[in-house]
Amino acid sequence: MKQFYERQNPHRLFRDRENAMLAGVCAGIAEYFGLNRKGVRLVTVLLMLFPPFFAFVVISYVILAIVLPSKPAGLYETQEQEEFWRGVSNAPGDVFGALSHRFRELNMRLERMEAFVTSKEFEMDRELGRR
Repeated sequence: MKQFYERQNPHRLFRDRENAMLAGVCAGIAEYFGLNRKGVRLVTVLLMLFPPFFAFVVISYVILAIVLPSKPAGLYETQEQEEFWRGVSNAPGDVFGALSHRFRELNMRLERMEAFVTSKEFEMDRELGRR
């Protein structure tokens, strides 16, 4: 019964302790959205320079540092798997559209193979021992 409650998609927001400067919140956000870590850190620091945002950024950072779990080691088996799950989370329509296109291409190849195997040419080649 436990398998029904487990998430199949491992792509979620974690604190990235391997690439952390403080608690790994900015590195985790950058990894989740596929952004540059330095860019996310720079935006965070720039927001802290404006007085209305300073308290919000600091409180949000502390809350996220407490609430977000650390990224487990070996979360993805390959880089391709990581990119796939990031795409599913960020743009599911694009990922499933690409999969649909791939299956359509495979179906067309299979239809061409079936047409060749059932053709007279294939039958003659087989009888002559060419295949």
